[in-house]
Amino acid sequence: MIEYLIGGDIGGTKTLLQAVQLKEGNARVCCERRYASRAYPSFSDVLREFLNDAASLGIESIPASACLAVAGPIAKQEVALTNLPWVMNAAAIAREFSIPKVKLINDFAAVALSVEILSASDLETLQAGKPYAAGMRVALGAGTGMGGAWLVCQNGRYIALPSEAGHIDFAPADELQARLLQYLRKIFGHVSVERVLSGPGLTNIFNFLQADLSGTADLLTQVHLEADGAAQVADLAFNHKHPIAAKAMDLFAEVYGAYAGNLALAGLCRNGVYVAGGIAPKIIEKLREGGFMKAFRDKGRFSSLMGEIPVHVMMNPKAGLLGAAQEAQRMLVEND
Repeated sequence: MIEYLIGGDIGGTKTLLQAVQLKEGNARVCCERRYASRAYPSFSDVLREFLNDAASLGIESIPASACLAVAGPIAKQEVALTNLPWVMNAAAIAREFSIPKVKLINDFAAVALSVEILSASDLETLQAGKPYAAGMRVALGAGTGMGGAWLVCQNGRYIALPSEAGHIDFAPADELQARLLQYLRKIFGHVSVERVLSGPGLTNIFNFLQADLSGTADLLTQVHLEADGAAQVADLAFNHKHPIAAKAMDLFAEVYGAYAGNLALAGLCRNGVYVAGGIAPKIIEKLREGGFMKAFRDKGRFSSLMGEIPVHVMMNPKAGLLGAAQEAQRMLVEND
């Protein structure tokens, strides 16, 4: 019997959908598409286009299951996306498209689930550490927003525990970061980690440093950025050696490392920290320089413990999609 399933990774910037054909226990990707999320009024419009694309390739049967990884807090299988004006409901999607099993999971729960199926070439190790078999893990990552999920081992396999840890309070680690907090508080009121660790967050850091360094020799001509000018900041830092952009990248990496360390410590993640998201692979050289790991380990009396926790960067941009497809396959053999 041949059947197929759908895996999806839905974020504020892009939506990735994948059709996987199952035959005699073997899985084969038979259709994969990327859509600009903001170009569609609803997820149903995206899914309808994807199913039409799949049908044009000869895949005309109804999918047996669909697992959709979504950037936002899910309650009773419904979610209002954090960075998109979409509301998604699993039961409504199942009815509209006649899919027997539809499940919504947190986007970073999907990223976390992909850890088990990623190859060694998909990971860049920043700290080998001393991994504990079956120990806790955590996946986190900055992109359009900041996501995170823990992994706990139960009955021989890892279960993802979703979170909205990207919206916890930003905690400054030094005087410069304290001034950053004060700057952002005047703009946003409450300052979450995501206001610093995300594409828009890197823009916030750059704008802060321009203001903070005004009147100093470091200041160049003011650069005006879009709300999410992360790519421009990176270009200025890496290709044009712009001093404020370079300082912004250093500060971003330090805050990122400290935050990754906080999540690792909160979950006692002795079997690994996995840094994912759209930004980390693009700034991997910056993360290798040492500021990220120094901040990660800088936990006072627990610094030696932090040196034992493995830290990896997930280089595969489709990690969330792979995790969602893996969960869609599991849904066919287990009752949820």
